[in-house]
Amino acid sequence: MGSVTEEELFQMEILWSATDHENEILDKISIYLRDIGSMIDQPKNLKNKWVVMKLKVDGYEGSLCKTSWVSSIKLPKDDYEYVDVMMKDNNSIKVARLIVDMDFKSQFEVARPTPSYKELKDILPDIFVGSEEKLDKVISLVCRAANKSLKKMGLHVPPWRKATYMQSKWLSKDCKKTSFSPTNMELGIFSKWTST
Repeated sequence: MGSVTEEELFQMEILWSATDHENEILDKISIYLRDIGSMIDQPKNLKNKWVVMKLKVDGYEGSLCKTSWVSSIKLPKDDYEYVDVMMKDNNSIKVARLIVDMDFKSQFEVARPTPSYKELKDILPDIFVGSEEKLDKVISLVCRAANKSLKKMGLHVPPWRKATYMQSKWLSKDCKKTSFSPTNMELGIFSKWTST
């Protein structure tokens, strides 16, 4: 009792079976982050910009995505930033969108988690690379578990831990994409960046 259910583990296993494109991008990002060493403690937005520039250098179509939404009854006003990569298949016809979040696991932290929720959250990757569909399924599964955990601990479920809010971060149609040219980087230090 108190552990992750077999159904939740099964769903997570299915969700984490990565495509070739997802593995390719995750491998590249791991190399990029290893290469920047001392910058690892820098704010997430600088790491995101670094990754977008490195993806561009390596020939990928990467962008910085910033979503924002106005306050409503269901959602408090906020914004969020992540990396977006458009991948073409071998015949360069079909395009797949991959969402990359460099700080994914921390987005699902809750106060006083139950052991079951902590176990499920700990399965989440630090860096998420996946399709919108995969991300939507992860959000639904983890937010449902967070809701149960908070209620079991006698805590109110804040709006920023509900699936609707979490989906607004990555799946909003109002995403402002910004691309960074490799010429904006000098000796590993960011100078100016431009929107395209």
